[in-house]
Amino acid sequence: MPVQQLDSPAKSATSVGTPPVIRLLVLATFIVILNETIMINAIPRVMGALNITEQTAQWLSTAFMLTMAAVIPITGWFLQRVSTRSAYATAMGLFLLGTASAIVAPSFEVLLGARIIQASGTAVMMPLLMTTLMHVVPEQNRGKVMGNVTLAISVAPAMGPAISGVILNFGSWRLLFAAVLPIAALITWGGMKQLKNVGEPEVSTIDWFSVVLAALGFGGLVYGLSRFQGGSIGQATGIVVAGLVAIAVFVFRQMSLQKLGSPLMDLRTLKHRTYTIALILMSVAFMAMLGSMILLPLYLQNVRGLSALQTGLLVMPGGLAMGLLGPSIGRLFDRFGGRVLVIPGTIVITLALVGFTQISMSMPYWQILALHTLMMVALAATFTPVFTLGLGAIPPALYAHGSSILGTLQQVAAAFGTALVVTVMSARADSLEAKGVAAALANLDGMRLAFIIGAVLSAAAITTALFLPARTGSNAGKVGHGH
Repeated sequence: MPVQQLDSPAKSATSVGTPPVIRLLVLATFIVILNETIMINAIPRVMGALNITEQTAQWLSTAFMLTMAAVIPITGWFLQRVSTRSAYATAMGLFLLGTASAIVAPSFEVLLGARIIQASGTAVMMPLLMTTLMHVVPEQNRGKVMGNVTLAISVAPAMGPAISGVILNFGSWRLLFAAVLPIAALITWGGMKQLKNVGEPEVSTIDWFSVVLAALGFGGLVYGLSRFQGGSIGQATGIVVAGLVAIAVFVFRQMSLQKLGSPLMDLRTLKHRTYTIALILMSVAFMAMLGSMILLPLYLQNVRGLSALQTGLLVMPGGLAMGLLGPSIGRLFDRFGGRVLVIPGTIVITLALVGFTQISMSMPYWQILALHTLMMVALAATFTPVFTLGLGAIPPALYAHGSSILGTLQQVAAAFGTALVVTVMSARADSLEAKGVAAALANLDGMRLAFIIGAVLSAAAITTALFLPARTGSNAGKVGHGH
């Protein structure tokens, strides 16, 4: 059982600073997550170079998200079965292989395959970081260290489009992968030199039926949701329903496997009230965040006529503020608990989204910048405590499964948020254009309505936040030792 071995690293992690193992994993996670959004600006270049349509090119981003949704459910089982070093070597090995393949990809099919391999590595990396953090860092310091993790997880996607905009000025889209490869290789080498194993792997068999169900269920759900953009609504709904049916069968399968002690995803984590509330809150906040991350570039580029690079630079301060404030927010959490941060955080997110419902053809750029930065800071104040409280509420034996469920739901919430805002925006714009309204004004009105939906979602997050405790009692950890 890994739990018995875990006290030693916790004691050796001093109450000051972040343990070196976490620093390494944060750095690796930053690089692999950066890659998720780095392709956004490159789509037009790839279309020209490989002679493909925009719909086909979008698969480079969609397939990444789909792979994450299909692979993350398996990581809870995988992380318990292999050593920390093996998990790290697998994640970074896949990522390096995918990146190297992308540099030399002669066709779209090879590039798509390379993105899928990259995403498989990324899918292992995030739960590995969260699980190791919960095992290695003592409870009283978790907020601060989780703040550093938020820095990697939030700054990377925000920086992706801006960094790729700069790199694309110097050469082709292949340069994006060529720039990432040596950095990732260096981090992998450093990690393999310094990384120690945390806990001992357990030996258990894998239920392949569950693996197939997870891939079909979560992958199908995310794919169906992505089809709402420009696809036929009937077909998209059919795929979503099929995905939900597969997930329902998956849940029943896990419940029967739990009795035998070998589930692929251990759903006993959901019996812990604080963890479940944190999951709901994270999902709703993620939907609101992803929805606005999609809408804002569309507004700035399609309505206001900014270039991809200008758009990236305008939203960059918000991403940086969110990341840089992460550690300070973590320290506040360690001192005062979660409610003090999460309740004001969700209120400010809602207010920022209400501000965005006022977008117009001439809204000053400083106002957009201020609203975006305000929202990102409020998201940092929400995510760090929510992750820490949620995972802190479950016994150590379930950390790997808790991280895996959290990661899976993040992908589903992201896909749902994106599908929701794009569908609402397009439907509203189409109906107005049919009535003779100019395309730009119809689009603008569609975006306003989509922001209103984002604001309603985040208002629901405020209500959920009221149910969170200030902090997780240390008794949660004690439960794990008897596990």
